[in-house]
This record gives sequence, C-alpha cells and structure tokens, in this order.
Amino acid sequence: MKLHKEGNTTITIAASISIVLSTLVMFTNLQIWLRLLLLLPILSFLIFILRFFRVPYRQFEQNPDAILSCADGTVVAIEEVEENEYFQGKRKLVSVFMSVNNVHINWFPISGTVVYQKYHPGKFLVAWHPKSSTDNERTTVVVKNNHGDVMFRQIAGALARRIVCNATQNQQASQCTEMGFIKFGSRVDHYLPLDAEIAVSLNEKVTGGITTLGKFKG
Repeated sequence: MKLHKEGNTTITIAASISIVLSTLVMFTNLQIWLRLLLLLPILSFLIFILRFFRVPYRQFEQNPDAILSCADGTVVAIEEVEENEYFQGKRKLVSVFMSVNNVHINWFPISGTVVYQKYHPGKFLVAWHPKSSTDNERTTVVVKNNHGDVMFRQIAGALARRIVCNATQNQQASQCTEMGFIKFGSRVDHYLPLDAEIAVSLNEKVTGGITTLGKFKG
C-alpha cells in the first residue's frame, strides 16, 4: 500500500506510540491472552492511521466537458446559493462530505488556469454544520477555462487541523491531478455555473477525480 507524504509525521508518531505501548503490554505480568487482547486496539489504531493516508490506484480519464468531484465522500448538499467571496452572485453548490474512512486527497475538478487562491483561518465546526463553509478554516480556489469557471473550497472539520493546498495563482491546472490534502474529517464545496447540468444526487457516494458532479452547458 502506497502512503501519502502528508502522513509521514503522523505515521511516525503513531508507529512510535504503538511500539512503546506494545512493549509495555508484552512485559506486564498479565496472562498471554489478556496481553494479546490489549494489543488489538493498539494495532487497530496503527492500521487506521496507515489506511487514512493511503494513496489509491486509479485510472483517471480527463473530460473537458465534465466537472469532476475534488474528493471522495458523500454528496450532502445540492442547492443554488449566493457566493460572495469571488463571484459575487448565484452559483450551484455541490458539497461533498469526507468521513475519516475516505481517501483525503483532493484533485482538480477541471483543467485551466488558477485565477484565485486564498487561505482563510477559522473555526473547527463539524464539517456538516451549515456555517462551516464560511466560518471554518478553509482554502478557496477558482479554476477557469474556455468552458467556464469553477470554485472549490477545502473546509476543515472538527478533527481536521491542517489543510494542504498545492494550487497557486496563475498555475496551469490539469484535471484529475492532485491539488491538495485535508487531514481527517472534512468536506469540499464545489461552486458550479448556474447553467451547469448537475449529474449527481443527494447522498450519492462519489469518487475524487472520477465522478462527474456536473457538466458545462454546450
């Protein structure tokens, strides 16, 4: 299993703690079956950390007409909203919630030029909270091409304490390539053009860089 570089520090700490605790358990005077029982949660903890930072093998296929999901997760909102950070107008919002069991890598949803990128410090409300989109720590990115422009916002959750965004102003982004990473529970909001055709439904499971959230008109 390939592991993401963003997990190097966390994995090292988790492995060190697991080794220390396992050593202490094995040198106790408890019966062997009880020692083995105590080792189970330690091993489970380490497996959870390793699995969280896994890098999935995927065969990506670019589609210039499609707006792909930035993240793995569940669609928790599809609605028309007023977007006041960049567009200053109405957009179609498709929000994807990422649980701790999802891959937490984020991918560019379209190819084009990064015309806007801004980091916002903030709170750590649970990711499904209505105000997490505007109050939580987050990073906003807008990519534009000749089909239109798409905003996506990485939002920290109650457990997420670090958002990694590799997108930079004026960068030439390529659809399906890695854009960033969010540590632990979080979500990604996608702001599509009003005339975009939505291709997913509420509570649908989506796959980052694979699932089409919407399509540009024409």
